[in-house]
Amino acid sequence: MHDDPNEFLVRAAGFVEEDKAAVYRAIHTRRDVRDQFLPDPLPDDVVQRLLGAAHAAPSVGFMQPWNFLLIRSPGTRDAVWEAFARANAEAEQMFPEERRSAYRALKLEGIRKAPLNICVTCDPERAGPVVLGRTHDARMDAFSTVCAIQNLWLAGRAEGVGLGWVSIFHEAELKAILGVPDRIQIIGYLCLGYVDELYSAPELEVKGWRQRLALEDLVFEDHWGERASAPLTPVAAVGRAPQGS
Repeated sequence: MHDDPNEFLVRAAGFVEEDKAAVYRAIHTRRDVRDQFLPDPLPDDVVQRLLGAAHAAPSVGFMQPWNFLLIRSPGTRDAVWEAFARANAEAEQMFPEERRSAYRALKLEGIRKAPLNICVTCDPERAGPVVLGRTHDARMDAFSTVCAIQNLWLAGRAEGVGLGWVSIFHEAELKAILGVPDRIQIIGYLCLGYVDELYSAPELEVKGWRQRLALEDLVFEDHWGERASAPLTPVAAVGRAPQGS
């Protein structure tokens, strides 16, 4: 505990226009990379900056519940890919038959192709049984860990590093491969590597899987279902920033 916390206060002015534009550019041009990874290894200093950005994320009660398990071994990644492939085959059968060929076309080869995989986990016991801000919603530790992933993702975009989030797993199987304790929750399995190109719009939108929803249809005011009184101007009309996802 510091005697005078006020000594750590700094001005909260907004960024200069160039820096502000860079932040929004990272947000709106971030993409979920599936198979465009280059084989070049990521330099240690770049990985350190990405992890530093993730560790700088906000967390409820400052609990910092995350760990980052770096996976470079081809053997481990092969085992993870096999677990993914089994779950992916199950997932395909959950869609209507007319959509299965489109599902199969959405290739996800980052597990083996990207030079670095990171398994991001959440330790719900990190800050003890009672956590400031988590007293009424036990999910806040997981939400905090997602903030760390988003920080890492945006930092990766700024570094020219592509990132793909693989979510099609049986968690118990992935834990067994990676030696993750039962009490630890796996939040995200990420594939990272340099890329030459990114889609100008989200891949699922480009390939017709889903279209972006209109922001004005998603914003309510004061009560659920009540449209905001002030009209919303589409992002494209404000700054020509590409839409992200």
